[in-house]
Amino acid sequence: MSSIKRSVLVTGATGQQGGAVADALLSRGHRVKALTRKPDGEAARRLAAAGAEIVPGDLDDTAAVVKAAQGVDTMFLMGTSYEAGPEEETRQGIKAADAAKTAGIGHLIYSSVASADRKTGVPHFESKYLVERHIAGLGLPFTVSAPVAFMENAVAPWGIGGLRQGVHAFAMPPDRALQLVALADIGAFVAALAERREPVFGRRFDIAGDELAGAEQARILSQAIGRPIAYQEIPIAAARQQSEDTALMFEWFTRTGYSTDIAGLRRDFPEVRWHSYADWAGGFDWSVLG
Repeated sequence: MSSIKRSVLVTGATGQQGGAVADALLSRGHRVKALTRKPDGEAARRLAAAGAEIVPGDLDDTAAVVKAAQGVDTMFLMGTSYEAGPEEETRQGIKAADAAKTAGIGHLIYSSVASADRKTGVPHFESKYLVERHIAGLGLPFTVSAPVAFMENAVAPWGIGGLRQGVHAFAMPPDRALQLVALADIGAFVAALAERREPVFGRRFDIAGDELAGAEQARILSQAIGRPIAYQEIPIAAARQQSEDTALMFEWFTRTGYSTDIAGLRRDFPEVRWHSYADWAGGFDWSVLG
């Protein structure tokens, strides 16, 4: 554990990824300001009980972001395209990064997505890379944390219903491998970046914990849950009916996919546990399936 305690403004702190970052920082003794649009929500109350300072605000409110950033030495910035779309994510990310610059943040850690710098053609990858490029030109110390797909997607609202029926469904062939990362590892990695500081300035890190095909994921889920789970390939046309952006992502997963150096991450960041898929599935509370 780092002997130097950081003070970190965490955006999206009541969401999955921001919450994992806040948890990791708090567990390592750092001071956390949690920026959230839902300061009275259950997630905010949980963070407050763990020692975080809850700050109401959103990325569109420049004055609120600048004010929240006063008195902290690090800022974790993340956005999402799922609510308002990729163009809005880019606009909000740039606006928040400018607010960090105005506030004089000493280290901006931006959460992008792995391979966003590889011209994937996936809209919500491209939107994040535009923010990355803007941040790189601001002249403030920054680091990019770029995770691959989440292991927790298996239990997201769109996936958990299938698991209850004994099916792990994904819009990829059963034998096509995909890199995955646990939310806890994203949080621990961001905490490591905040602690390391100068050595990671100006650097971009794709992060992943495991790489395995859907059929293998289903086998591991069967063992962890204690009941048979079959892999089901969702037709890409069905995914496209829900979202063109998502369909393009699945097509890119199948055609190209992530290429994170998992062994290198484990070597260079030993302070992160780096869950395998079996580690994650074995530690998850499957009572949520009922």
